[in-house]
Amino acid sequence: MDQSLRQKLIGMVEDARRLRAVLAADGSLFQGYNEQLRNLHNTHAKTLADIVDAKGWPGRMLVGEDGAAAAWMIVQQAIGLPRFMRACLEVIEAAASKGDVPRWQVALLTDRICWLEGRPQIYGTQFDWDANGELSPVPIADEASVDARRALSDLIPLIDGIRQRRTEAQQNGESAPPPAEAAARRKDFDEWAKAIGWRS
Repeated sequence: MDQSLRQKLIGMVEDARRLRAVLAADGSLFQGYNEQLRNLHNTHAKTLADIVDAKGWPGRMLVGEDGAAAAWMIVQQAIGLPRFMRACLEVIEAAASKGDVPRWQVALLTDRICWLEGRPQIYGTQFDWDANGELSPVPIADEASVDARRALSDLIPLIDGIRQRRTEAQQNGESAPPPAEAAARRKDFDEWAKAIGWRS
């Protein structure tokens, strides 16, 4: 195992988590894609891309379970880089087929890309604030069968996933109070997704 690389990946995720907490506390996290956070995510994505070019995907064998989770999180956070995220999904799918990353990582990244592209998600892992001010899954394709798909990806049932996500949001200061003007936020997000290249 490459302990130095493991620590580097974990450190990048911790840096992003600290900044996100600061932005959540002052409310700016909910006012579009914060420039400071975007710059940090893009810097981390470039570093990860260089790592993948040099060593391949940093999975369990190279950086351990927590290091592999950190690498995946860096991809999840790189929402301003469509080509990077799509390319990483292919690499992570290959790593999962060899057992080097857990299947849930493929599921969550797949859903994130679907959401960014404006398509219904597959596994119900992506959330936004609904009209009642609660975090709820964004639209899910064939929702009646979602728990079967989740089980194949080692995810808990959707109802438990919703409860877990709402609890995490409360603990991270992301839901008190929820962002106002949900429709305006969604419109701004849709315009951003088109401008960045996620949607035509």
